[in-house]
Amino acid sequence: MSLDATLARIDANLPAALDRLTALLRIPSISTDPAYADKCQQAADWLVQDLQSLGIAAETRATPGHPMVVGHVEGDGPHVLFYGHYDVQPVDPLNLWDRDPFDPAIEETPKGRVIRGRGSSDDKGQLMTFVEACRAWKAEHGSMPCRITFFFEGEEESGSPSLIPFLKENKEELKADIALICDTGLFESRVPAIMTQLRGLLGEQITLTGPDKDLHSGMYGGVARNPIRVLSRILANLHDDNGHIQVPHFYDGVPELSDEMKAQWEALNFDHGTFLGDVGLSKPAGEQDRSALEMIWSRPTAEINGIIGGYTGDGFKTVLPSKASAKVSFRLVGQQDPHALREHFREWVRAQLPEDVSVEFHGHGASPASQMQTTHPAFESARSVLGAEWGHEAAFTGCGGSIPVAGYFKSILDMDTMLVGWGKDDDQIHSPNEKYDVESFHKGIRSWARILDAIR
Repeated sequence: MSLDATLARIDANLPAALDRLTALLRIPSISTDPAYADKCQQAADWLVQDLQSLGIAAETRATPGHPMVVGHVEGDGPHVLFYGHYDVQPVDPLNLWDRDPFDPAIEETPKGRVIRGRGSSDDKGQLMTFVEACRAWKAEHGSMPCRITFFFEGEEESGSPSLIPFLKENKEELKADIALICDTGLFESRVPAIMTQLRGLLGEQITLTGPDKDLHSGMYGGVARNPIRVLSRILANLHDDNGHIQVPHFYDGVPELSDEMKAQWEALNFDHGTFLGDVGLSKPAGEQDRSALEMIWSRPTAEINGIIGGYTGDGFKTVLPSKASAKVSFRLVGQQDPHALREHFREWVRAQLPEDVSVEFHGHGASPASQMQTTHPAFESARSVLGAEWGHEAAFTGCGGSIPVAGYFKSILDMDTMLVGWGKDDDQIHSPNEKYDVESFHKGIRSWARILDAIR
């Protein structure tokens, strides 16, 4: 079979594929730090040259920030767009790394061989699994399996400021039958997962002001309004005793999970005890009438991410602060409207303010949730072939995090997205000592070859 020959070529060429990946990992393409702008350009150029070596018409495209990489392969059959990002997170704190984060190496660990280095899992290693699958296919067949557009971004780790304008300006060029994204992972590091829903994200910073200056607590304590006390009461009111969120209209647009999807998730036998035990916890703390997987994948959240106020240095200072602030984030699902929710939250906060306390708000992003239409034939095609590679039947899953580009592909390009990735829970993305299992890289390449064979 032609697929068998492609898989055999992937196996034989794994050392060369690992060499190419380590070459890309050596480029410190940190998008959020202007000092690394030339390195982001270098990474984009490296990818263009690699795609061109496969006969792909590829080039960098300038943006107000870091360049996009776009490449096209003409052909018969379905048209897929593959998206990945070549930028990486900063490496601080550097002293917690066991080696130079941009001097990648293959390491032997008790769990097997891993590729150690910044970007190995998020997202250079994942991106290159698709490129390497295409390389093997082209070498074996002389052409690609279908029409493909390659689209690599250089600002995903810094908020993607150039993405929406670029998608709008190049809508006709980039639109395909379906988008493929490899920036996710295996379920419990073993079961291939196809993400069908992603939570949206809304961020708010609240700053309360009471007195016009910090006050001596001996002179003013008890009589002066303390903004930390007011803020603490408001934040404590976010949830009731059962974990339900108390902001009016918060649950508008939140759907119930279908019976079919609930059955699939129950079949995964998720052990929330082990999941929480790994981080020193034991009992789910969210909505008590929901399963742990529902809480993570299909239910909205309100979380307090930081509180600032008063004196927090060494020693003690008996001060009544003038200001207190908090950062609050909401993960959104279904049809929740982030802009409407922002206003509901602000109104809810204002309604709880006593006299002599004012509030200022600063918004941080507002992206809606994404729901994939699994009726597209690519979804079942992919699910049907991944079990042969991983030894476990693939599952349609949710994702607790947010990948806004999938929503933009739908809203701007009117294109559904299939998210499939090979990362593992212990890859330490965004953290020191990031790694990507050689098994994930190898089987990820083979998996994409199987998927391309199935959908062509």
